[in-house]
Amino acid sequence: MASKINMVLKEALLEAKPSDEEIRIIESQVKNFIEEFNQQLKVSKIDAEIFVGGSFAKKTLIKKEKYDVDIFVRFDKKYIKENISELTHKILKKIRLKQVINVIHGSRDYFKIDMEPNFCFEIVPVIKVSNPKEAENITDLSYFHVNYANKKIKGKMSGDIILAKSFCHANRIYGAESHIKGFSGYSLELLIIYYKSFEKFIREIAKSKEDKIIIDMEKEYHNKKQVLMDMNSSKLESPIILVDPTYKQRNALATLSVEVFEKFREKCREFLKNPSINFFRIKEINFRELEESAKKRGNDFILLQISTDKQEGAVAGSKLLKFYNHLENSTNRYFDIKEKGFYYHDGKKADCFFAVKKKAKIIIKGPPQEMEEAKKFRKKHKNIVVKSGIVYAEEKIDFSLKDFISQWTKDNKKIIRDMYISEIKIIN
Repeated sequence: MASKINMVLKEALLEAKPSDEEIRIIESQVKNFIEEFNQQLKVSKIDAEIFVGGSFAKKTLIKKEKYDVDIFVRFDKKYIKENISELTHKILKKIRLKQVINVIHGSRDYFKIDMEPNFCFEIVPVIKVSNPKEAENITDLSYFHVNYANKKIKGKMSGDIILAKSFCHANRIYGAESHIKGFSGYSLELLIIYYKSFEKFIREIAKSKEDKIIIDMEKEYHNKKQVLMDMNSSKLESPIILVDPTYKQRNALATLSVEVFEKFREKCREFLKNPSINFFRIKEINFRELEESAKKRGNDFILLQISTDKQEGAVAGSKLLKFYNHLENSTNRYFDIKEKGFYYHDGKKADCFFAVKKKAKIIIKGPPQEMEEAKKFRKKHKNIVVKSGIVYAEEKIDFSLKDFISQWTKDNKKIIRDMYISEIKIIN
C-alpha cells in the first residue's frame, strides 16, 4: 500500500505543479509591474515598499485554470490614518496599464488586474508594522506569514504543501472564505511544516478522534489548556486550533467549519484505504446522477441556479451561500432534506440542489385563543387544536418541492431582494 501511495503522490505532484513556462511568464510580468510601481512611488514621494506574497512567493502555487498573484504595497506607519486603498489606486492609475483596474471592496479595498487570460494580480495595500499586535487588518500580517513560511519550508516540503493544496482544491475545501469555510493556503503551509509531510498530515487527521485538535507549533503557550484559556473564545469554535506562529492570539484555522473538517477527514481515510490520482483532480458535479439517485430512493429533487448582483468573489459567494441557507431552513419546515449541495463557481452565480422526502403533516402555531387574531387563524386553517390556551393548526403537505419553491419565491420577493439575490432559476 505504501508504494502505491508514493506512486500516486508522485503523479499528483507532477499534475499539480505549474509548468516552468507558466512560472517564467508570471515572474516576468511581476518584475515589470514592480519596477513600474516603484518608479511611481518614487515620483509621488510615497514612503512604501512592495513585496510579493501568497503561494507564488513561497513557491507553493498549484496548477489552476487561472492563477492569482498577491502583490502587497506596504505603507509606512505614518500613513496609518490615511486611506491607503485610495493612495494605491492613484498610483495604479499612473502606471501604463492596458488592463482594467477592478476595485474589490472589503474591510480595506484592494485591486484586481487581469494581466493575461490565465493569471491576475491582486494589489493589496497594507501598513508596515514591526509587531503583529499593531496590525489593524489581517492583511497587515501577510509580510510575517511569508517570512515565516520561507524560513521553514525546506527540501521536499514545498511539494508536500502543493499536494495538500491540490487535495483540498480538488475536494472543494480550499479557501477560508465564508462560502467555503475550508483550509487557507497559509494554514496548509503551517500544517505541512508541523507534520513534515502530506502523508503524515492526512494519516494523523484520519486517525484522530479528538473533538478539537490543538496545534501550537512554536510552543507559544505552556500547554493546550492555556491555549483554550488565553485565546479569544470566538477563535476557538473551529475543530482545529492552529496557533499562528507569527501571532499567538490568532487561530490560523478560525474559519474552518466542522462540516468541512469532517469531509476532509473522510476524504483522507478514503484516500489511505484506496489511493487514487482522482483525489487530486476536480470532478464536475453530475446533477443528472444526483437526480437519478434521489428518485431511486423515492425522494423529490430540485436543481436551482441562484444569482446575485453583488461583487463576484468572496462577497458574491457569501451572499449566495447565506441565501441558500435561508432557503434550506424554509424548505426544511415542510420537507425532510435527505441530500443537499451548494456549488459556487466564482462569478455571480451558484448551483444548489435539494433531495427531499415530503413530511406527512406540520403543526403551525397560532395566537392565544382569546385574541382577535385567533378568529382569522381559524378561518385560514382547518384541523384546529387548542393546547394551553394556544391555537394550533395541523396541515397536510399536498404540494411538491418544485411547487413549494415556485410559490416561496413569489411570496418572498422582498426577502429575496434584501438578500441581494437577482434571480432564482429552477433548472430541473
